[in-house]
Amino acid sequence: MSRREAIGAGAATLAVGSAGVAKAQDPMSLPEPGLVFAFQVEVTLGPPQELGNVDGVRKRIIPITGGTFSGEKVKGVVMSGGADWQDIRPEDGLTRVFAHYWLKADDGSVISVKNNGIRRAPPEVMKKMMAGEIVPPADYYFRTTPVFDTGAAAHRWLNENVFVCVGARLPDKVVIRTYLVL
Repeated sequence: MSRREAIGAGAATLAVGSAGVAKAQDPMSLPEPGLVFAFQVEVTLGPPQELGNVDGVRKRIIPITGGTFSGEKVKGVVMSGGADWQDIRPEDGLTRVFAHYWLKADDGSVISVKNNGIRRAPPEVMKKMMAGEIVPPADYYFRTTPVFDTGAAAHRWLNENVFVCVGARLPDKVVIRTYLVL
């Protein structure tokens, strides 16, 4: 394979140096992302407020009433007053979520969270979830991508990195494990 073909295929070409040691020659070689646990949030919820069907999609708002969060670098409480807006497709129950809420760290700092994601499951699992039954998280897909905003210097790392979450839906709360993408 020529060097041009290797670069086009996304592979790094190697050349053997004078000492016989392989050296990377592709300056465009990209690092593989990794994940590191940042913190877990347990968000308590109020009863869903149904908006009805809009343009063929069921819409509802679920009030965020409180909760806690904890990790190695940050911990505190979830402030009441936020909400989770959901669009639910009628044909398969796929749910697009957009949550906006605030965390208050133990040091008094306030952190805004805007979290977009998707929850999907086979129809029989989705039916149980919508009926308020507890379903093992392994039975459904619930992933989100949060964006954080804070003016606190101690928590600037939240503003300056990308995160992904894995969620679990319980009848009265959501558990969200948040990971820093390396």
